[in-house]
Amino acid sequence: MASELPATAWTVLGLLSFGRELSGYDLKKWADNSLRFFYWSPAASQVYAELRRLEKVGYASSTVARQDDLRNKRVYSITDAGREALQRWLHEPAEPTVLKHPTMLRVWLGHLEGPAALTKVLDGHRADLTEQLDAARHAADHATDDASWGAYPAAVTRWAVRRLESELALLDDLERDLAQPPTRRNRRNK
Repeated sequence: MASELPATAWTVLGLLSFGRELSGYDLKKWADNSLRFFYWSPAASQVYAELRRLEKVGYASSTVARQDDLRNKRVYSITDAGREALQRWLHEPAEPTVLKHPTMLRVWLGHLEGPAALTKVLDGHRADLTEQLDAARHAADHATDDASWGAYPAAVTRWAVRRLESELALLDDLERDLAQPPTRRNRRNK
């Protein structure tokens, strides 16, 4: 069964593995505050689709919890079978990391636009990275203060802060590289 589930299902099941009953909304919110810094944050529709799939295969169960006088909400928890499947999945070889970096693709194609356009692209990327870094630092502080996060998610969130800081430093290096005159090899290729 493990090989048949998509990564999103394992991600949602992993979120449930922390021992709390969570609604789809709670799962999406937690993914937005942690997973997005190192993996990705699934869309709400993906979360709900995976919850249904996990329940269908017996890896998650749900109950209806009273929320207020007007609404109830469905909360999910991992089953014993789900925990066992997740533990088996953890021992499978991880697929290689694939970096899809839209900004670097634009820089790579910079010969079509020139330095002014690249500066605008890189300035936008720097602003996005800075915003992500601020959010990751906030999440890391929250993870450190909130024992319910657990040691491992908190450590990975701190790693995400360092990764974003590193990418900002790499962006500085790239801008210095782009400011250098073309090398002899680059001139020959033109």
